[in-house]
Amino acid sequence: MSEKPFEYTIEGSDSHSKARAGVLHTDHGDIKTPIFMPVGTVGSVKAVHQHELRNDINAQIILGNTYHLYLRPGMETLQEAGGLHRFMGWERPILTDSGGFQVFSLADNRKITEEGCTFKSHIDGSRHTFTPEKVIDIERQIGSDIMMAFDECPPGESPYNYAKKSMELTHRWMDRCVARYKETEPLYGHRQALFPIVQGCKYADLRRASAEHAASKEAYGYAIGGLAVGEPTETMYQMIEVVNAILPEDRPRYLMGVGTPANILEAIERGVDMFDCVMPTRNGRNGMLFTWNGTVNIKNKKWERCFEPINPASTAEADRTYTFAYLHHLIKAEELLGLQIASIHNLTFYLELVGTAQRHIIEGDYSCWKASVVDKLSKRI
Repeated sequence: MSEKPFEYTIEGSDSHSKARAGVLHTDHGDIKTPIFMPVGTVGSVKAVHQHELRNDINAQIILGNTYHLYLRPGMETLQEAGGLHRFMGWERPILTDSGGFQVFSLADNRKITEEGCTFKSHIDGSRHTFTPEKVIDIERQIGSDIMMAFDECPPGESPYNYAKKSMELTHRWMDRCVARYKETEPLYGHRQALFPIVQGCKYADLRRASAEHAASKEAYGYAIGGLAVGEPTETMYQMIEVVNAILPEDRPRYLMGVGTPANILEAIERGVDMFDCVMPTRNGRNGMLFTWNGTVNIKNKKWERCFEPINPASTAEADRTYTFAYLHHLIKAEELLGLQIASIHNLTFYLELVGTAQRHIIEGDYSCWKASVVDKLSKRI
């Protein structure tokens, strides 16, 4: 996989950390990094319309999930539609998770072998098997711009021996994913890149070994998996440092499933470029808003008569139009509009967070800026 299907250009770096800003050039458009990717698991970012993703939130790339899309709408529907971009009316880049995390979270309904993983659908109980080759074929049918290799994601507190065996299996599956990627072609006229996933749990020697194996594939980019799954936060940061010391500096690095605003800023400082997490939309639907001054529980009575706009300076019309009091009322009344407004607000904030980080990286003062804001982000207002 020595030929890079896309170009990644680094445009600036922080003078006191590993933070860097760049651009990923894909056939569906450029992606400025650091970037946060809204999670559109089944071809939809929950409670958010595509035109809001484009115009208010300005999402440059979204994430879909191989496991969920495979089960429904299914590959025949997606392939007949011309791939996920056309099916959902989204012309910008898409990244697909391989489904490994979802499959392995079905602990009571799956069986892992050397060949792959057999599991029962959470929808109807039907039995299916994912192999590395099949996952690549599915991601070809989905048509994502960036595909993930099939991996096993062990729990964060796994014993060393289990973590080692799991990592070694992931490496053998990675090799098979790369082979299948090389012998197949995109289906819809645009190029696709494959990211290997680094595993190794909380053990530094395993993380080093996994990063070295992934780096040997000379891929377009690399993902760091198996973090934020139960291990202490400081351990996560340590593992990021271990892995990024090995992964090539001229390729994008994607930290999977992370996380809070503070997590993202700390990971950027350690050289991570790409992020995704359900937290902005999931927490928003439960009444939590992320702001520069900390988190807001909009259900609290203190917001009942706060008639200030949620964020008058936001790019999102909903932030500028609706007040804390109105959103408090909608969430308490369980109105669907409340879920939409809160989700739009949180995603807009996350994209503003990484966009501001990018600006400070280019200006060379990222570490100083991060230190001035990171503690406030985790406070409860």
